[in-house]
Amino acid sequence: MNSNGVSQDRDMPSFWFIFKGNKMLVREVGHELMVPVILHPEEINIKPTRFHNLGVLHGRFCYTVDVPESFFPPPDFSFQGLWFLYDYLDDKLFNMAIKAKQIVIWDRTSIFCSRCGAKTKDKEKERAKECPDCGFVMFPRIYPAIIVLVEKEDKILLARAVRFKENIYSVLAGFVEPGETLEEAVEREVEEEVGIKIRDIRYFGSQPWPFPDSLMIAFVAKYKSGRININRNEIVDAGWFSYDNLPDIPGNISIARRMIDWFIQRHKGKK
Repeated sequence: MNSNGVSQDRDMPSFWFIFKGNKMLVREVGHELMVPVILHPEEINIKPTRFHNLGVLHGRFCYTVDVPESFFPPPDFSFQGLWFLYDYLDDKLFNMAIKAKQIVIWDRTSIFCSRCGAKTKDKEKERAKECPDCGFVMFPRIYPAIIVLVEKEDKILLARAVRFKENIYSVLAGFVEPGETLEEAVEREVEEEVGIKIRDIRYFGSQPWPFPDSLMIAFVAKYKSGRININRNEIVDAGWFSYDNLPDIPGNISIARRMIDWFIQRHKGKK
């Protein structure tokens, strides 16, 4: 079996993060959905030619494997999207599922060398693909994106992007461009999308985001100058909102929601 860093200790059941397309296999136990804990995927009729070691969690080894669209799960198993599974998995399991999905997507999209087109092979002792023809090495790609909460006195800037579901408002976000610092990306995105300038940019936190393979790097900033003038190619509406008069906001899965909740709690405490 061709694998990537698989442990030789296979005497105890492990977590298996099994993907078909963008959905992950889970076991249905009553009203719960659980990551399969098995010795080997052949127990559920999966015969992988390769799998990836993700590390150890909750005292168990973790692996991920990709299955073809032709695979149908056995009884009491189903494929579900990660968005849906957020409410069923603990934070550490969910984060491991994010890691698994990103590695599976990278594995699918790095079969051939992006430089010369030859078929790649696994590089020994590290998670990478190597081209046997030109020697090019391909590591899992992570696309950095910034996300920023802008405050103006006791209000927060929220916008409804063109791509959002109806009536959902969130903080601003965008990908980092070549040659930019993260802070420059924050300033550019805010000015491009809503036409204002900001100051006092501070780091807030980060979140891996496998939709498909980003790393969200979050900041908070203060309003400096300008009036909202939205870029209608990206934004439908934007405005300043107080903590007790917010529109519909993203669900708990995203760091955007964590940032908005932080703003709410901070201003509630001032009352």
